[in-house]
Parts: sequence; structure tokens; C-alpha cells
Amino acid sequence: MPKSLQEWLTHLESLHPQTIALGLERVAEVKQRLQLAPAFPIIVVGGTNGKGSVCAMLEAMLHAAGYRVGCYTSPHLLAYNERVRIAKQPVNDAELCVSFEQIEAVRSDIALTYFEFGTLAAMQCFISHEVEVAILEVGLGGRLDAVNVFDSDCAVVTSIDIDHTDYLGDTREKIAFEKAGVFRAGKVAVFGDTDMPEAIATQAKKIGAQLFCLGKQFSFKTHDLQWDYQGETRRSSLPFPALRGAYQLNNASSVLAALDVLKDKLPVSMAAVRRGLMEVELPGRFQVLPGKPVIILDVAHNPHAARALAKNLAVMPPFPTTYGVCAMLKDKDMAGVVRELLWQVDVWLVAGIAAPRGASADELAAVVSQELMEGEVRSFATVTGALHHACEAAGENDRIVAFGSFYTVAEAMRAKIA
Repeated sequence: MPKSLQEWLTHLESLHPQTIALGLERVAEVKQRLQLAPAFPIIVVGGTNGKGSVCAMLEAMLHAAGYRVGCYTSPHLLAYNERVRIAKQPVNDAELCVSFEQIEAVRSDIALTYFEFGTLAAMQCFISHEVEVAILEVGLGGRLDAVNVFDSDCAVVTSIDIDHTDYLGDTREKIAFEKAGVFRAGKVAVFGDTDMPEAIATQAKKIGAQLFCLGKQFSFKTHDLQWDYQGETRRSSLPFPALRGAYQLNNASSVLAALDVLKDKLPVSMAAVRRGLMEVELPGRFQVLPGKPVIILDVAHNPHAARALAKNLAVMPPFPTTYGVCAMLKDKDMAGVVRELLWQVDVWLVAGIAAPRGASADELAAVVSQELMEGEVRSFATVTGALHHACEAAGENDRIVAFGSFYTVAEAMRAKIA
């Protein structure tokens, strides 16, 4: 049996023939064998983009309110432990290994995926630490995602756009149906975008979930350097979230709507809301590194997220030259991401990703060249090589943006740390 965390993770990768295999039967059976019955409130967070931000803000506010919070997110950037946090601290290797051993002991011939194994281990850790609330981020879709084996007290769907079409469908309505699968009868479902697909409302009505939608049941408005939230409660003169981007107010409002739903079980003061907004951290989401030239890290990996990244770049002070370090997975809409950022990137430095789904530098360069009317494209074997070239070529008043995947940002982080 594996001993170290790395040995376990290597073992988990070999258990199921597919990296992604949607369905609840396997994970539900092992959950029953483990007798996992959480007694604390659960908030499930799904959506195309914004899931990580909502989880981070929920975690920050509930922690500031004094609750022992369990938070399960994915993927990780530098270490697997980032996925499982208790009281804002990653669970250590030893505890994860113990959970993995317990799951391995009961799963018998059930071939769990890497994500299913991790989801069950996270819940084991939360139960053993007696957390007071758990935040679970959906890995892919919602209806058939492993997280959905646990019933939520409130579900949040942040946004709907085109992504993972091989698994979720090729229209917003089909994707919305899958995302809405995390709704529960008699519970509140929060939708954090004003552009709501019909499938969201249809599914909520069909199962008897109460729908809170941005722009209807809750809203926000900005004034000067603050903003106000209006929902079941009113929260006025709030600081802007520490996470950059105007769209973060959609996410923050969705968080406050979820807290409205749970206010009887988990009351959160204005002081805790403010502290959470000011202290929230989420690496890799329009993360601006200190120093010159300016380096920005963003995991934007679909056109919707790339559009948001482009808008964030546009509101920054002007830079003589913007170098784009880009690497992507080949099953993503590479052309769509490139199109959204053409007007913000002057020099394209594309790299390959050494992963089963990773696009090679040549594959991505061909896509960029096809979309690019004018400008420079250079290929590198690795993100590290592309980033080093950008740092050497850029002047101190220029800007470097590394984006396209969690793999891209993770490698960029390691390169800067080294």
C-alpha cells in the first residue's frame, strides 16, 4: 500500500481508466460503506467561472465570523493539500494518507476516479475535525459530479458559459441543466449572473428549489469606493473584494445571498463580512506579482474567463508592450480564448503543457497565428522558457500576462519561486 502522499496520488491516477468519468453510482456506494453522514451545513458551489472566487469569499467570511470551516476546491496549483482546507489551513499529508487508506480498505472492486477519491477523503477530514460548515466546489458540471453525492443546504451556481462541451453539451441550456443538478428540493439555489438560462429556472421549479437570482431576489450597486448589497438583508458601505475585477461583485453578492439563506444556522456579522472581503485571497485569479515588469497570473481557460481577463487588463494603466505567455489544454476552445485577448496582447509567447490533455506549443502557435492579423508569435517547449524569455525581453514599464490553464499558472509560479 502507498505510504507517502505522492505515492497515493500516483496510485489514484491509475485506478480508473478514464481521468473524467461522470456518474454518482461508484462514489455513492463507497460513501455508504464509509458511513459518511455529515451533520454540518453544506454549501455546494458550481458554475462555469467564478467557483473558486465564491468558495474563497465564503471561506474568508465564515472564518472571520469564528466558524470552523472546511473548504474543498479543485484543481490545485502547487500542492494537492491546497484542495482540502480546515480553518483556512491545508490538511497535512499524514491526514490525507489516513483518509485514502480508509477509502482503499472499503472500495473493493469499485474503480474510483482521482476526483471521486479526493472528494470522499475531503469529507472524511471535515467530519473528523468536526467542522461547523463545509464548502464544496463542483469539479465538472454538477448533476453527475462526485460532490453532488452530498446534499447541500444551499447551492450556488455562479455563471453559465460554453466549456467542457464533450461532457456537458454544446449549448448554454444543456450546460445549465447539468449545473442545476446540484439544486435540492426545499432548499435555496443562488444564481449569480443576470443572464440566466431557462434551464436554471425550469430545473429549480421542477424539483421545488427556491431560486435566488442576481438582479431579482438580490442585487448590488456601487458608489464611490464602496458598494451596497440588497437581498433578504441589506449590507451597506462594503469594501470592494480584495480579488480584482468588476465581476467579483457578482460573486460577492452571490456569497451574501448564500449567507442570507443560512443566517439562522450561521449568522455572520457585518464586521466579518467586511473582514472577509478585505482579506480574501485566491492565487492565480488576476494575481499581480510585485516588482517590474508587472507580471499577471490568470487561470483563464475558456472564452468567458478570457473575456473577463481582457476587461481587467483594459482598465489598468497603459503599458508600452504586453507579452502574453499562453499554454492550454487541447480540448479547450483555444481559438475562442485567443480571440478574446487579441486586443490586449502585443507579443504572443506560446508553450506546451506536458500533460495527457495538453496542447503542444506548435498546436497552440498554429491557432494563434490563424487568429492573429498582425503581431509576433514565438513558441517554447515550456511555460518556464516562455516566461524567462518574456522577463528578458520586457522593459520595466511593460506587462507580462501568463494565462490559459491551471497548469500554465502553476508552472509560472514555480518558475518565479525558483
